Amino acid sequence: MPAKNPKLRSTRREFGKSVGALLAAACISPKIMAHPAAERAKSAEGDEVIRIDFNENPYGPCPRAISAITSSEAIACRYPDELRVRAAHSIATLNHVAPENVVLGCGSTEILRACDAAFVGAQKQLVIAEPTFEAVTYYASVCRARAVKVPLTSDFRHDLPAMARACANGTGLVYVCNPNNPTATINTRAEFADFISKVPASTYVLADEAYFHFVEDPRYTSVIDMIPQHKNLIVARTFSKVYGMAGMRLGYAVGQRDTIHSVSQQLTFDNGNAAVLLAAIASLNDPEVVPLNKKRLNDSRKWVMDQMVKSGYRVIPSQANFFMVDTGAEVTPVIHAFHERKILVGRKFPSMPNWLRVTVGKPEEMQKFLAVFREIVPVREPATAAS
Repeated sequence: MPAKNPKLRSTRREFGKSVGALLAAACISPKIMAHPAAERAKSAEGDEVIRIDFNENPYGPCPRAISAITSSEAIACRYPDELRVRAAHSIATLNHVAPENVVLGCGSTEILRACDAAFVGAQKQLVIAEPTFEAVTYYASVCRARAVKVPLTSDFRHDLPAMARACANGTGLVYVCNPNNPTATINTRAEFADFISKVPASTYVLADEAYFHFVEDPRYTSVIDMIPQHKNLIVARTFSKVYGMAGMRLGYAVGQRDTIHSVSQQLTFDNGNAAVLLAAIASLNDPEVVPLNKKRLNDSRKWVMDQMVKSGYRVIPSQANFFMVDTGAEVTPVIHAFHERKILVGRKFPSMPNWLRVTVGKPEEMQKFLAVFREIVPVREPATAAS
């Protein structure tokens, strides 16, 4: 975990390199990644807008977390070093690891950036699925790393055998988003175990478990317990999804001590604010948060997907708080039609141009979405979920 430790201070030359990399990231990532947010801001404004575009949790932080956020006002004038330690200890306890196996990030996206900075570069490529969460690819480009994209399987899941084969000696990092964003599909524990056994020990495996809380398939589990056997395994998590704190920015990584040290060297000092750290500790100590949000979001997802299948639309089976539906044609006009009706839906994914990603909102929001979708996209013959 980053700390104010003289031993971690960079030399002037190292500091210059770090600043250069950060400036490069600042120059490149907003241009690429801010576009959906900018589109969101200009396309619709006001409380009446339905926002089902960024896989957020519409229910927000739990009451204990909100109370903790309010209480943070009393310590807002202090650096949150002690809170960062407490949060790391709480996360370590939850995951049955030592605190030295945990590092915090400003959202899990900072964890992805740090992994790219630590393990890829001009001589070390990145292997990813196509499509998947793009941030890791954008940050790798800052490091001048080449991204090798492996298409999904016919059932829209990571092709782990093909990804393992793509991890040649020049691969520094392979990224597995499980459940995957945008498809909300999973790879089973057995599939992942076979995959990591075939990845070279010199290649780091970054398992992004941002959505793992929502999974109900018994063949799936977190792979954190595999870390003791695999020095090259890193698991990323976030408080943005099931805990409802996307706007507060807190994520973390779990791995072996030396691996976590390599990641932590690429993170900024004081990268967690007092409010979010207190809210995270409060959320982890509330046993009702995860099961409550899992049930209500999964129930809403199942309802709307069932209605869409009955209407003849093709959907991909989902294990997350979002899903994908086939619009039957290029998706951009559909997205714009929703925007005109003040409903913000997911962006286009070039490798799946006919598919629309939809975040699960509150029941009344999904009812409105369904009514508008039926209005915009012609109803087809009764179908089943995509397989």
